[in-house]
This record gives sequence, structure tokens and C-alpha cells, in this order.
Amino acid sequence: MGIKLMIDSASDISKQEADKLGIILMPMEIRFGDEEYLDGVNLTPYQFYDKLIENTELPKTSQINPFRFQEEFEKVINAGDDLIVITISSKLSGTYRSAMEAAKEYKGKVFVIDSLNACIGERLLCQYAMQLIEQGLSAEQIAAKLDEKKSKINVMAMLNTLKYLKKGGRISAVTAFAGEVFSIKPVIGVINGEVKLIGKAMGSKKGNNLLSSLVEKKGGIDFSMPYGVVWSGADDTLLKKYVIDSAHLWEGKTDNVPAYIIGSTIGTHVGPGAIGVAFFEK
Repeated sequence: MGIKLMIDSASDISKQEADKLGIILMPMEIRFGDEEYLDGVNLTPYQFYDKLIENTELPKTSQINPFRFQEEFEKVINAGDDLIVITISSKLSGTYRSAMEAAKEYKGKVFVIDSLNACIGERLLCQYAMQLIEQGLSAEQIAAKLDEKKSKINVMAMLNTLKYLKKGGRISAVTAFAGEVFSIKPVIGVINGEVKLIGKAMGSKKGNNLLSSLVEKKGGIDFSMPYGVVWSGADDTLLKKYVIDSAHLWEGKTDNVPAYIIGSTIGTHVGPGAIGVAFFEK
């Protein structure tokens, strides 16, 4: 009997990466008009951003329903394994509730964790779960540790444009226009499972400095836990510049800063050109 790990595609883990890691990926459905795709399966982040820029309307994402979860749960349980399921924040999607509904039949065998996060935040929790599995803990023990540590995850990102937040109705047209005119770079974070504005700066340079100062205000990065940086769009030049500009965060503490591309779930709202950092606070 072993322990399997399942995660949804809001984590920006692709099917190819999941297979390599031995993780079960549950893809969300992304729809551009009449075209439907499985996130991370037949729609890569690069393809997603091409379509996002080409289309006037934002894509729609469908939550994973209980039936799809139940089908996958049954396969794992019939194979004699326990299962840990990590989902996107319950405040951003109904996927967590669907997983909980499907797990009712498998009490003591299937443990569902509301990550209260998405994107790289969800990925970091998954990486931590993999570490705990390697340590030989039981599924119940791992679930308890994930619930305990998830509140320590910080995800912060500086946006390059307010255009997509305006399209999604999350800010007014006036606010978006003012932001573009004055080159205001908003910094967002995931707070208690929701995406919120946590700061803003005039221009990219001040935005980079603000992002780094917010990391320091949290007490810095716990390098004994998973961490990383992210970017959105086809070009990671802005992210590379940020890593160099914020060298004081990494120097002497790590030789490697893992970088990941933001996928469709969060990419729909931030658009291309965003950069961010995610970590467990000390």
C-alpha cells in the first residue's frame, strides 16, 4: 500500500510534468468561445497566452465536477493506495467542494486539502507533500502537516497591465485607464485564499523594489522549504531582471532560484508581463 498525490491544473503543473513526478493531474476545462481545451494537457501556457492576446473576450474555466474526481479516486483506492488531493482555493473555485463531495465514500483513504492558493502557491504545497511522502509519513499525518503549513505560503506578483483585470470586471475602466497613463504597477497577493491588491508603485523599477520589500517584511524566505519565482506570457526577460535586482534575497542562501510560467487559471486575470515570487515564510 502506498500514497498517491493528486492535484488540479490550477497549480500550473502540466500533464507531462505530473507524469514525470508520479502525480495524478486533474485538468480544468478552458473555453475560448466554442473551442474547449484541457488545461496543461492540450493547451500549454504559451498557447494560452497567444489565444488570450488574440481574443477580445476572456476565456472561461470550468471547475472539476464530483463525478470526475470519483472516477479517479476509485482507481487509486482499488489499487490499494491512499490518496492526498490538493486543490485550488475554495474561494476561487468550486473544485475543492467537488473533491470533498466525491471523497465522502472514501473516509480514511482520501484526504482533500484546500490549498487556499493557486498557481505557484498550490505547486509549493504539492512539492512539500512530496517531501513528506518521501519521509514515510502516513496519509493522515501528511494531510495534517499540509493544513498546518499552508498558511505560511506567500505568493506576491507585480502586474504589467491592468487590462485583464478590467476585462474580468475586477476593477473599473477608469482605474485601469489611470493605471496605464501613470504607469502604475499593482502588486497582488493571495490573502486567505483570495487574490487582493497589496501595493502599487510608479513604474517597473519601483515595483521590483516593492516586491522585494514585501518579501522582507514577511521575514524572508524559508529556504528549507519549496520556493520559486514566476512569470506570465511568452517572454521571461522581466523575471530574469527581477532575480538579478533582488540578489540580496538569494545570495549566500541558494544557488538555484526555480522559475515557473503562470498558466491559464491566474494568467486569465493578470495577463502577460507579470512577475512574482512565492515562498514559505520563516
